[in-house]
Amino acid sequence: MSSHIILFISGGEIFIVIVAALLLFGSKKLPEVARGLGKGMREFRKVSEEIKREITQETDIVKDFKDIKSNFTKDIDQIKENITKDL
Repeated sequence: MSSHIILFISGGEIFIVIVAALLLFGSKKLPEVARGLGKGMREFRKVSEEIKREITQETDIVKDFKDIKSNFTKDIDQIKENITKDL
């Protein structure tokens, strides 16, 4: 997805962004800002992966409960059939 975004930015636009960043933060502060941005992006990815994992886990739990319910219903139906046959 990010590679598609880079395709729409030309060399001149990248140059303008770099110059603006240098003017705003200065050459000494720019590496620190980039590190902070990188850490923020890593945290965002980490949290989003954790959320995906929890959603997947919850989906698995719901599926397990549905399976248990289905098996329980089948067992009850078999018991009903056996009782009606005996009568």
